[in-house]
Amino acid sequence: MSNTCNILFAGFGGQGILFAGKFVAYKGLLENKQVSWLPSYGPEMRGGTANCSVIVSDEPIGSPIVGKPDVLVAMNLPSLDKYENEVVPGGKIFVDSTLISRKVERTDVDVYYIPATSIANEQGISTLANMIITGKLLKEVPMLGFDGIDAPLSKVVSARKAHLLEVNKTALKLGYDY
Repeated sequence: MSNTCNILFAGFGGQGILFAGKFVAYKGLLENKQVSWLPSYGPEMRGGTANCSVIVSDEPIGSPIVGKPDVLVAMNLPSLDKYENEVVPGGKIFVDSTLISRKVERTDVDVYYIPATSIANEQGISTLANMIITGKLLKEVPMLGFDGIDAPLSKVVSARKAHLLEVNKTALKLGYDY
């Protein structure tokens, strides 16, 4: 049986959706898995919709498009509305419950409500709700796991922003521990 995880990160532009997806893709890559990372923006960019498909697999990936995600990370209500019914039965949905007040209506998926934006604001790292929710994702999706986060972080955090490495690590840990 192939071990493949299809993940869809979705939210507003400016929420770090693509960054979080890229981090997860690099993590898989550095663990010698097959990966694909496909960003998609609405026409508005910041404030518009942004999503990215990430596939992490033990086998070659046929298509980078994630039509039926195993995992959905919804950082805003339009994203949850749009993609909730696309998640495969038995899949997982991660919801930023600070920004999304409604509950997931499906009963055939595991749902994790993380007040990522509130936690980020309380910790003074308001731009890192994406990494808080990603920390929870790493905990709940066994194929991904939390070990070995340093190398992929240093790939996605540019050298001139190296001072943000520790705070990103902190955000991942906050989500993991939530």
